[in-house]
Amino acid sequence: MANLPPTKGNLIAVKRSRALAENGFELMDKKRNILIREMMTLIDSATELQSRIDATFSEAYIAIRLANISMGGAEDIADSMPTDKSVRVRYRSVMGVELPTVTGAPTDTSVLPYGFLGTTSALDDAYKKFTKVKELTLEMAELENSIYRLAYYIKKAQKRANALHNIVIPNLDTDIARISEELEEKEREEFVRLKVIKAKKTV
Repeated sequence: MANLPPTKGNLIAVKRSRALAENGFELMDKKRNILIREMMTLIDSATELQSRIDATFSEAYIAIRLANISMGGAEDIADSMPTDKSVRVRYRSVMGVELPTVTGAPTDTSVLPYGFLGTTSALDDAYKKFTKVKELTLEMAELENSIYRLAYYIKKAQKRANALHNIVIPNLDTDIARISEELEEKEREEFVRLKVIKAKKTV
């Protein structure tokens, strides 16, 4: 706006733009802070969940190894396991950022999807533990995706806030100062001109 003519109308317009830019910066900064708080909460949850997943995975692999030892292999049973098609992804909005909610139908581990013939209790234990791993993995997928999305929009909000604070607002301040100075100069010139005219009339 450096080439705006120095008029009162333009000064009012630039001041209005400056107020809007300041308001925009404050809103963007608030949004960034809210998103950061949300992300930090999710990171804490993800750290705790990762520990649970690691422990459950370890238990599940020990259980499947024991099942393989006791049964001489469980590949045929593994191949016959039904595919879980119940996973659904929905979204919730946090300050305009769409965060996923991942859900799946709970698995009833009291009903096993294979017969007792040729299987052992070690396989049952492995099945239950891997079912838990699946549930925890769905939770982790939701958390990790949410954290990624929040980090992206935090960065975006920070860039916009920086642009407003470091570029747009200073430029508008410069325009306000320039137009104000030029208007004051015009008023001084007009005042001097009127004094000269008045002096000539009184002569």
